[in-house]
Amino acid sequence: MRIHCRVAVIAVCFGVFLLLYFWGGSGGADDPLLKEVGKDPEKEQEATPQLPAGIGAKFAGKPRASPGPEQRPRGRKEERAPARGASGKERSKPRSNAAHPVTKHNQAEAVMHLAVVACGNRLDETLTMVKSALLFSRKKIKFHIFAEEPLAPQFEERLIRWPGSVKAKFQHKIYPISFSVGNADEWKKLFKPCAAQRLFLPVILKDVDSLLYVDTDVLFLRPMDDIWSLLKSFNRTQLAAMAPEHEVPKIGWYSRFARHPFYGVTGVNSGVMLMNLTRIRSTRFKNSMIPSGLSWEDLLHPLYQKYKNHITWGDQDLLNIIFHYNPERLFIFPCQWNYRPDHCMYGSNCKEAEEEGVSILHGNRGVFHDDKQPAFKVVYDAIREFPFEDNMFQSLFYPIQTKFLDTVNTLCGRIPQVFLKQIEKTMRKVFEDKVVRHIRPHK
Repeated sequence: MRIHCRVAVIAVCFGVFLLLYFWGGSGGADDPLLKEVGKDPEKEQEATPQLPAGIGAKFAGKPRASPGPEQRPRGRKEERAPARGASGKERSKPRSNAAHPVTKHNQAEAVMHLAVVACGNRLDETLTMVKSALLFSRKKIKFHIFAEEPLAPQFEERLIRWPGSVKAKFQHKIYPISFSVGNADEWKKLFKPCAAQRLFLPVILKDVDSLLYVDTDVLFLRPMDDIWSLLKSFNRTQLAAMAPEHEVPKIGWYSRFARHPFYGVTGVNSGVMLMNLTRIRSTRFKNSMIPSGLSWEDLLHPLYQKYKNHITWGDQDLLNIIFHYNPERLFIFPCQWNYRPDHCMYGSNCKEAEEEGVSILHGNRGVFHDDKQPAFKVVYDAIREFPFEDNMFQSLFYPIQTKFLDTVNTLCGRIPQVFLKQIEKTMRKVFEDKVVRHIRPHK
């Protein structure tokens, strides 16, 4: 009997020893087992130190047993729990893509879309705008050029002569002038030749998700990528972005003379217009004619018929009327993205341009081609004459800076920092990207 008792005591002691051994096992043995369950070595290395030793022992006690259907989710949940706060944004990304129709936009982010409408003698002006966009932008651009028949072959001839390194940065397609509703001749003569074409871009460019439209008399002084990124700032209802027509209501045209509804206090200028075409095509717009709302294409002609005797600035007035009734659909960006003579000829009234410099220069009133505002003409001439692939500081910035000295006694030339600050910053960034970063790997 005593022998049996001694055997039992020895067995109990040995069992206790084994139990203590497994419960107090080294943490190093837990790692490979945890990796087997989680199947993600990097995440498990981060998660393992924070797991209680008991959990590791449970897995270590059954090294050959594959986890059942109920065990696998529990194991994954325990492993990822410590990093839950850190990975919240990553988990939210698939949900946001599913909730918002932005798949096309995400796929097209590598290519930005820019549209312009050219009629009459706008060939050189349009090509200078295209050139300014290519000089500074980082992503590839697809240009959608709407042109009259005589201009179309001239665009092709001029673009094909540009250097190969420049042509590698863009794609282009040339479209005829066309209007899907109403009288084409009437639309074509609205305000300026072909200007109303921009109203029909959502209808014509059905495969394009988002688009930047600019007038021909526009120059980019910083990468187009920067204004393109404003699409991400749109809320769920916004589908277009423009700058105010004026910064000061008492000198604004719409606030003093308009005979039709307009957006906000001073109206908006449509010379630079960022659009989410997908949203425009799928929205019914409120108006003063049909209570249930109308699609974009169905709205254009009746709106024009109602207000054609009351509008002065053509298609821009129609856009102001549309967003007067649909203000929640419009995103307003600062005046530095559409800087015009009105911002300096009555005194400097664009604070954002004073602080950061002009981002997009809009030479309306024909100031790129006359001497009324020579500060604008200096920038236009320098970009037009700049040879591709020359040193930007020597052949572009320094000529602008030098010629600006002759404009300091003019209304807009007296604030040279407004015109020069952003373009100098942009050129420095281009220089760093092209030169400095290519040198560093060889050090």
